[in-house]
Amino acid sequence: VITDGISYRILPGAKDYKRIGEADTGKNTGGMGAVSPVPFATPAFLEKVEQRIIKPTVDGLREDGIDYRGFIFFGLMNVGGDPFVIEYNARLGDPEAEVILPRIGSDLFDLFEGVAQRDLACRNVTIIPDTAVTVVVVSGGYPDNYGKGFVISGTERVTESTLFHAGTKTDNGRLVTAGGRVLAVTSLGATMSEALGKSYSSVSEISYDGMNYRKDIGLDLRIFTE
Repeated sequence: VITDGISYRILPGAKDYKRIGEADTGKNTGGMGAVSPVPFATPAFLEKVEQRIIKPTVDGLREDGIDYRGFIFFGLMNVGGDPFVIEYNARLGDPEAEVILPRIGSDLFDLFEGVAQRDLACRNVTIIPDTAVTVVVVSGGYPDNYGKGFVISGTERVTESTLFHAGTKTDNGRLVTAGGRVLAVTSLGATMSEALGKSYSSVSEISYDGMNYRKDIGLDLRIFTE
């Protein structure tokens, strides 16, 4: 959500994928991909989230005299249809942000202005109904030791996706790797399959030494969408 300390606006939800390997195997990472919306987060479940978690959190901050304005990112677990809080973040999650922000159809600056002026209740937020998915491409060896400085090619051929740069830099005019998580490849589609197809097609255009990515982002959600 985004809040001005009095009211709040609910932003799109997202599911991320933390493990380095397919089928959620291997070590935890900062995030290997994300999907929004979350198919199993039904209207009934989201109503529980708002009434049991979001509203009490915003009200509690105000009642405790904490003048908090900005994003609150709720890390949740679905336990038998009931939401439980794992963590709070004073920012959007990553790579969740890369699927949340593309689905906000209204002017984000207008929401920020509402936060600053404390009239967020008068501002509207429009959510695009399309599905957004992001596939994160990482350096070989991540999340353990990995090399840097490998030339990245093919980004100029990506036309159906948005590339969010994370671990990149320019070196003598060339784009090179500079971190563990290198790029987040985000696409929108009328269905999750369409969005995933675009992202994986875009990923196939990109190459660098040691490039790695998960090939099963969103596949666990097909049972809810097909």
